[in-house]
Amino acid sequence: MSITLTLVAQALAFILFIAFTAKFVWPPLLRAIEARQKQIADGLAAAEQGKKSLEVSAKQAEQAIAEARGRAAEIVAQAERRNTQMVEEAKAAAKAEGEREKTAAKADIQQEVQRAREQLREQVAALAVAGAEKILRREVDAKAHAELLDGIKKQL
Repeated sequence: MSITLTLVAQALAFILFIAFTAKFVWPPLLRAIEARQKQIADGLAAAEQGKKSLEVSAKQAEQAIAEARGRAAEIVAQAERRNTQMVEEAKAAAKAEGEREKTAAKADIQQEVQRAREQLREQVAALAVAGAEKILRREVDAKAHAELLDGIKKQL
């Protein structure tokens, strides 16, 4: 066998191998590579979308926290105003109650003074009658006695 025939046979086998590979092996291999490239590109796009979504979510979370802080501050201020209002209402109620009790006490004192005066009048009238009886050494009848006491009470 000659070297030329061997080289030609090898070249022919190599050409058949290349044609077979180009026709049957290479297209599925290119499809697999393209599918993998597409999958990687989709993954990168999804990662980029996730990164953007994370940034948006972080901004929304910061905004929600700021709103919650503002509402909490408003609630605290409202509670402080209500507390002050309740204290003022309690002071006013206590003052009104004190005035009412003071008025009631004055009325009670006035009644007691009136009763004391009445008792004093009765005692003075009784003493005056007793004194007059001793002076006159005679008994005054009950009707005259009652009239006399009434007259003395009115004068006092």
